[in-house]
Amino acid sequence: MKTLQLTFLMFIQLCLVASYAQSDKTIVEDFKPSSLNQPGQEYPQVNSQGYARFRIYAPEAKSVKVTLGGREGTILTKSDDGFWTGTTSEPLDEGFHYYHLIVDGGVFNDPGTLNFYGSIRWESGIEVPAKDQDFYALKDVPHGRVVQVLFPSKSTNSIRRAFVYLPPDYEKDINKRYPVLYLQHGWGEDETAWTNQGRAHLIMDNLIAEGKAKPFIIVMTYGMTNEIKFGELRKFDIKPFQTVLVDELIPYIDNNFRTIPDQKNRAMAGLSMGSMETKMITLANTDKFSYIGLFSGASLSMDDVNKIPGFKDKVKLVFVSYGSKEIDWMVQRGREFTGGDPRENVEALKKAGINSVLYISPNTAHEFLSWRRSLREFAPMLFKD
Repeated sequence: MKTLQLTFLMFIQLCLVASYAQSDKTIVEDFKPSSLNQPGQEYPQVNSQGYARFRIYAPEAKSVKVTLGGREGTILTKSDDGFWTGTTSEPLDEGFHYYHLIVDGGVFNDPGTLNFYGSIRWESGIEVPAKDQDFYALKDVPHGRVVQVLFPSKSTNSIRRAFVYLPPDYEKDINKRYPVLYLQHGWGEDETAWTNQGRAHLIMDNLIAEGKAKPFIIVMTYGMTNEIKFGELRKFDIKPFQTVLVDELIPYIDNNFRTIPDQKNRAMAGLSMGSMETKMITLANTDKFSYIGLFSGASLSMDDVNKIPGFKDKVKLVFVSYGSKEIDWMVQRGREFTGGDPRENVEALKKAGINSVLYISPNTAHEFLSWRRSLREFAPMLFKD
C-alpha cells in the first residue's frame, strides 16, 4: 500500500501546482457567466482568456478569498455596497475546476454556482470553455439515460449506490444486450463525478451519434469501502472494494440489465485513485475484464504483466493517459514515476505484443479536461468485434 500512498500524494501535489496558463497580464473585459452558475446568477464569470472573476455579497465580512488563481488564491476587495469582487491573477486551464470561499477564516461554497462532490466535500465549480468542448457538449442527438440503482452489499452490510448509463437505443430493442464499462472516480470524489464533472454521458451520446463508439453500458459506483482522511491513504485497502465490485455489483448489474456477461465484453477504467483501483482489481481478475483504462495514476509494467499467466491472450487493450502538464511536472523536477515511466511501460508492452496505447492530453494537468479527453479516446477502442 506504500506505492498507492506515494502515487496519490504525488498527484495531490500536482493538483496544487501551476495549472495556470502564462499571460501578458492584459485582461480582456469580455467576461460572461460560467456555464455552471445557478439559474439567473451573473457570477462567477470567465473571459475569453480564461480569467475568472468572482463577486460575493458579504457586507459584514472582514476578508473574502477564493481558492483559485495562483498559490494564494484570489483576494476579493470590498466595495461600499457590501459586494466583494476579484479576478484571478492568472488565466485558468480550460475545463472544470473546484473552488470554495474563505470568509473571515470560514469555508463556504459560492451561492452563485452549482456544487460538485470533490475533496471529500461538496465544492463550488467553474467551467472555463475549452476550444475542443464540442465533444462533451449537450447536442441535439439521441440521448441515453443515467439511472440510479441501489444494490445490496453483504460484505459491507449496507445498501450501496451506483449510477448506470444506458445508451440511447437501450429501450428500443429489448432483445439487444450490451457490453459494460465499470468507470471509477478519483480520491475525494464519488459516483456522481463522472457525469456531473466528467460529462461521461454526453461524451458517449456524441460518440455513438457520430458512429465512433459502439453502444455500451457504463456503471459508476463509490470506490471507497473504508473511509480515510487526507494524508492517510496508506490505510486504504483495495480488497473490500474489490469484493463489492466483483462479487456484488457485477452480478447485480448482469441480473438487472441486458448485459453481455462475459470477460470479453467487460472493461474497467478510472481516474487518479480510480486508476490505481482499476490496476489492482483488473490484474487480480483478468478472467473478468478484457479492457483496462488507466487515467492519470497508473500504468502497467512488464513486471506486472509477467506475474499474470495468460495476460496477453486475455487482455485486449491497456490504455494509459495523462495530462501533458502532469508528465512535464514529473520530468522537470526529476521525479520518478511510481510503477515506472508510463511512456516506457507502454512501449515495452507493445514490443511484447500487447495492445497498449498512451494518450497525452495537450495543455492539461490533473483535472477533468484530461479525463474527459481520455474517455473520448478510450471509448472508441472498446468492444471491437
